[in-house]
Amino acid sequence: MADHLPPVLLEACVVLGASSDKLSEVYQAMNSNGSPEHLLLDPEVLYILAPPFVSRPRAESEAVRPHGKRRRSFLQKKRKQLPPAAASPIQGGREEASVPKDIDLMALPQLCFPGGLQVTNEQKDEQFHFLVFTDVFGNKTHGVVMQCYRPILEGTSALQEGVGALKSSKLFSAYSFCVISKYPYFTALKDCLSCLLIQLRTCHLSDMEEKVKEFAAKLALVPIPPPGRLHLMFTLCPLTIVLPSREDKDHPVIDLDLHLPFFCFRPQQLLQGLSCLLQEQRVVLFSADWARLTLVAESFLLFLQPLSWQQPYVPVLARGMLDFLMAPTAFLMGCHLSHFEEVASETDDLVLINIDNGSVSTSCSETLGLPEIPPAAADCFTKRSQTLQINFDLSQCNRASCTDISEQRAQRRAWQHKLNLDIQRITLELIVNIFRDVSNHLNYEHRVFNSEEFLKTREPSEQLFYKQVLETHIFHSFLKDRLHRKMDNFARMELSTRSEIHRMKAMVEVPRRRTMQEIQARRKSSISGSATSKRLGMSLPDLGHDNTLSFQRNTMLSRIIMSDSAASVFRLPDFPASLSFCSVQSYYRKLIQLLGKAIFSVQKEDSMLLARFYYLRGFINTLCWRRLDALGDFQNLNKTDTAIFPTQLVTWLVDSLHRDERQQADRRPELKRLILRVETDNEKPSVQPDDHVKKFELPRKHLHQEEFVRCVQECGIVKDVATIHRLFDALTNGQPKQVDPKLFRVFYTFWKETEAEAQDFNLPSEVIEHLDNSECVYKLSSCVKTSLGVGKIAMTQKRLVLLTVGRQAFLEITKFRDIQEVKIATAPFLLLRIPSLRIQTSGRVEVFEANLKTETELWNLVVKEMWAGRKMADLHKDPQYITEALTNVLLMDAVMGCLQTQRPIIAASKLAYFDKIKHEAPMMVPKTTSETLKHRINPSLGLAEPQTVHVLLYTPGQLTCNDSKSVMNPKLWVALSGGKVVVFDAASWSMLQDCIQVGASQLNCMLGLVQEQVWIGSQDSVIYILDTHSMSCNKQLTEHRQEVTGLTVDLRDQHNGYRDVILSRQHVNLINQQTYSCSCDGTILQWDTASLKVKRQLHLSCERLSSIQIYDGTLWCCGGDCIVEMKKSGTPQRRVELLDEVPGSFSSFIVIPERGQVWTGWANSGELCLWHTNNHTRPSKRISLPSCSGVTCMIRVKDQIWVGCRGRSGIEGPCDGQLRNQVLVMDAESHAVAKELQAHSDSIQTLCSAEDRYVLSGSACRDGKIAIWKVE
Repeated sequence: MADHLPPVLLEACVVLGASSDKLSEVYQAMNSNGSPEHLLLDPEVLYILAPPFVSRPRAESEAVRPHGKRRRSFLQKKRKQLPPAAASPIQGGREEASVPKDIDLMALPQLCFPGGLQVTNEQKDEQFHFLVFTDVFGNKTHGVVMQCYRPILEGTSALQEGVGALKSSKLFSAYSFCVISKYPYFTALKDCLSCLLIQLRTCHLSDMEEKVKEFAAKLALVPIPPPGRLHLMFTLCPLTIVLPSREDKDHPVIDLDLHLPFFCFRPQQLLQGLSCLLQEQRVVLFSADWARLTLVAESFLLFLQPLSWQQPYVPVLARGMLDFLMAPTAFLMGCHLSHFEEVASETDDLVLINIDNGSVSTSCSETLGLPEIPPAAADCFTKRSQTLQINFDLSQCNRASCTDISEQRAQRRAWQHKLNLDIQRITLELIVNIFRDVSNHLNYEHRVFNSEEFLKTREPSEQLFYKQVLETHIFHSFLKDRLHRKMDNFARMELSTRSEIHRMKAMVEVPRRRTMQEIQARRKSSISGSATSKRLGMSLPDLGHDNTLSFQRNTMLSRIIMSDSAASVFRLPDFPASLSFCSVQSYYRKLIQLLGKAIFSVQKEDSMLLARFYYLRGFINTLCWRRLDALGDFQNLNKTDTAIFPTQLVTWLVDSLHRDERQQADRRPELKRLILRVETDNEKPSVQPDDHVKKFELPRKHLHQEEFVRCVQECGIVKDVATIHRLFDALTNGQPKQVDPKLFRVFYTFWKETEAEAQDFNLPSEVIEHLDNSECVYKLSSCVKTSLGVGKIAMTQKRLVLLTVGRQAFLEITKFRDIQEVKIATAPFLLLRIPSLRIQTSGRVEVFEANLKTETELWNLVVKEMWAGRKMADLHKDPQYITEALTNVLLMDAVMGCLQTQRPIIAASKLAYFDKIKHEAPMMVPKTTSETLKHRINPSLGLAEPQTVHVLLYTPGQLTCNDSKSVMNPKLWVALSGGKVVVFDAASWSMLQDCIQVGASQLNCMLGLVQEQVWIGSQDSVIYILDTHSMSCNKQLTEHRQEVTGLTVDLRDQHNGYRDVILSRQHVNLINQQTYSCSCDGTILQWDTASLKVKRQLHLSCERLSSIQIYDGTLWCCGGDCIVEMKKSGTPQRRVELLDEVPGSFSSFIVIPERGQVWTGWANSGELCLWHTNNHTRPSKRISLPSCSGVTCMIRVKDQIWVGCRGRSGIEGPCDGQLRNQVLVMDAESHAVAKELQAHSDSIQTLCSAEDRYVLSGSACRDGKIAIWKVE
């Protein structure tokens, strides 16, 4: 229940100080040696108070217990970690105290005494400071700490006998009272602690725990106001305290004075601090006042809304935590001012913000050397901030003095609320002015932002700032919200300033449907806590700022954020005098009555406010176990405001209804409808994105194979055609080759339900801790008996684990790569023999056995398929195999669930593709291949079928835009069938751009020029020019009349003469360029790369001109019937003719000028010919290539010749998994085959060198993969 209920104000109240034994030692030492001026002790947790504070009826407790997670025992933990002397005060007469799971008790004492626990010889004033705790999932918990001093004498006399006579001198020890809440109610909780302080001043130390417990129990009765226009007010003698509500569920609570940074900093320094955060620098705040650190840090982060800080955030660092500042990542932390010099001198690259004197500097310099916020946006912010009235006393000069503290506090709250709204508007306008027009450059279908086009609208002086910001996690998180069309204050302000055309365009586009990969990524995020993965950062380009700013939109801005007088205030009843169960229930009943009156008063006036009252009353009814009344209140939200409908809570309430309650609900039509809707929604897949965009409808007639493929692809189950064909065979097992529409509907429903279940597996935190960040549970068995105990078998993409029954434990069964054998056996049970699954794991003597009963055959298929997929992935160094195996497994599960035949396992077995390969074509990757192969990537990922890799181009990393600090990673450009170009980051081999459409025809050649262009020759006779920054094809050269087959460039270095250029795929980064292109009709064009004009046109008479290269300033041309050396004037010099005895035509060639050699390959002959340039009538040597029926491509790397081959048709097997097409590595000196590399099941189409460190090979469509080889 606790997991679904909105939290109350109090999460926990912790009292900290020195242990009684330590205080006694100090007291005795003081009597012996005199009073020390300054003494520091180690703080400890004395006791912790957390709800619930009243006992529940036994029957209700039994009903609630199965639905909530148990909190870990604080007392048990302390017994293990603390000495016995420290445990006594904690017990407080109770058997056990519970600790909220998000509180880190190990760090709490240091944070509550950041300067150390002091023992002084004089009474000190009370001090407050504020804490923020962030767990590994990014969830925040907030604390307000009150530190006060109590005399040691009183404490020691209360805990020890015989020490009461020492009254001549006193020592004072610090105690801390920390109130922890899920919400940042800093001001409200400070007020609450101030009220507690009044009671503590007059009570004995022995009574302190009871006072604190009473205080905590009262705060535990205060609900959190729902998002919207309703604040809550309660009285905690002598103050009246207000809890402001959030604007909506996506916005944080604001309960602090946002104008404090304007007191501490001038606008220029404030903008510098925000700029550092936007650029995700390592920022450290300093102040002599611990309280200022968190308040200023929180204000800074609120100023960045809706951008959300993604990096480590520790606003208060105790003196023993300064090593945190050595973290290499970006962070926002806070330190005491006394550590300023130490931190500045010992740590590099820190941004140091001194709150007390308003300075912003770095640890290396007194000035800030980082790019600043663009001037136009900064000027607008400065002008706005100068209009703020940030002095309350100044605003009250003309008013009468308040004689009532409640009235004065109310005036102060109203003034602060209005000022906070003004500041929010100003800072929001700043963010909008920085990132205005983002959505105009977004492609929602492919989730890509065109950074280059956006940056073209920015001023040159602003480029560096944007390049820094656009690479940050904070921006990527913000951009993710934009791609999801999140309609927050930013979107509303930006939309309000658009033209009408842009506004309408933004309203008609919808986000694309999320795929399985996106669901997995979201799960990974929820587990790892990582807000964004690196892959996302690489796949999204950049962002910038708009140069059109608005300075006259006050009326518009006032409507973006909640207006000043929009919120209403609801007063909670007075707290009960006694905190017994009956008194608490009486308090709740009175609160329900007050809410009933409030509902009646606004019944016909304000539906938004009415919804908040219904929400609160439903919440209180839930706390009182009045489930039907609670459901009735939540049902009313459908008529008032569904945005705050608590789906999880309502689902829990429906599931927990007793039989008599269910019968009563069935007699109430509105509750019956609600329950039916909840149960229906629970059966639906939880992910229902964009079916209406595709306008997909389930089929109404029988589906033949072609229609079945289309239907499966449209509904988003799987895209791969080969997999869909196997699915078709499975669903039509033994039947006519067509799928019944009813069967398809059942299959589709089962698939979606399984997908939703896999996404929503509720794993205990103890289990999640054992899983890798990337792991997801995809399949879960029923509860079965195994050799490791009773539990459920869970399958991830890496392994099998057992989740035991009772105390949730995590037992690893096996990793898929470690499996040696999987088989079905039978286990005796009375007179029966129950089928079981046995798994033998390498390195383990014992065999795992599970009595899976009717699930045995399916799990046998599942485990074998995952085992085979993992083996294939490891052998070929291609992680996609395990993903494909996982898809097959999920399809098997769906087929088993939807078929009503006697033996559905036979149909499901047709999807066991990798297990079939393993048995039909057992394959071992040769040792040479395994040692040379580094990785394999799939450029056709997400496409329906593998595509032929026609051309590969590697472009090295380099400095961009004349900016010595901005580095562009190396890229791999891949030309696929149909004019598609895919771009990979060659540093991580992650996909940057999934599809750039370059015409519609086959692409034959690519050439990289300078840092900005990639030239692509196409079969449609056009040369397309890609902009490497925008990834857009914005230029075309149409001078060729036939298919463009080759591109090359000649570089002339003024000092070193000509430099060799290898093949037509070498990237060029020099100024003096002579670029050539050729077409199949023999036309050769020389281009001026600056003007893109033809400088010279040449023609070669040959059968088919397929490629050109430049060696030592001359053109070498490869025709089907000859290899020709040609002067740049067009005059042929040498001509190598095709041999009569060799069938086919020339396919490729390599020239080695220093050796005077020409290496040639034939398309239909498995041999190479070696020619000498001074005797080109006959080859000097013919080299036979093993298992080769033709040469497709060649490149030179160092002193090696890499040859791409087509395997002999006679030895190619029917199984796609066989590797029969080789890449041969030839020694240029010995002319021998140095290596035979096998990594493709179809002919090699292209080879590419990556700075002579790697060679990349791409294959035809039966394989469609790219292999990355190490060069020795």
